[in-house]
Amino acid sequence: MSNLRLINETLTQSGFVNQVSITDVFTSDFDIYKVVVSNCDYENSDTNVIDLRPRFINSSGSTITSSNYDSARLTMKAEASFDNDRFTNLGYMYGSALFGTYDNAGAVLYIFNPTNSNSYTFMIGQGAGGYDTASNRFRAAKQIGVLKQTNSITGINFVSSSASLNFKCDIRTYGLRVDS
Repeated sequence: MSNLRLINETLTQSGFVNQVSITDVFTSDFDIYKVVVSNCDYENSDTNVIDLRPRFINSSGSTITSSNYDSARLTMKAEASFDNDRFTNLGYMYGSALFGTYDNAGAVLYIFNPTNSNSYTFMIGQGAGGYDTASNRFRAAKQIGVLKQTNSITGINFVSSSASLNFKCDIRTYGLRVDS
């Protein structure tokens, strides 16, 4: 039997959105979840780099946008030195699915203890996306983050880093069984 169980498949390929919410996927059945974001594209043709910023959804169905997220991200670039960023008290976590004029970005995120109301919810992830092959630009990122609240988390929301840049992606959520 596989250690991964597909719980949800959300495909936004039919249209561009500025954010997507995946509700009621985290339960007490698992302590660890794997979220795979793939085939990302965005609708504008400019050269901006955008990323998908994760936020959690509590058991009441509300997206948590309060300034209770801390995260850090290491962004590796093909054409320049890396960026090492730390962010505290934001209304989202910095994302690792980065993309620009060349698409098909993606990321893999692991969520820990989302429904445990006695613990913070943690996330680690990594992702990459093409930016502009003509100028040899490429982005990859590693990320870690925490929601500094002890809520029971039942879902995840991804929002674009720019209100004017909409995206579409495939997002699959898996429960990770840990054998003892």
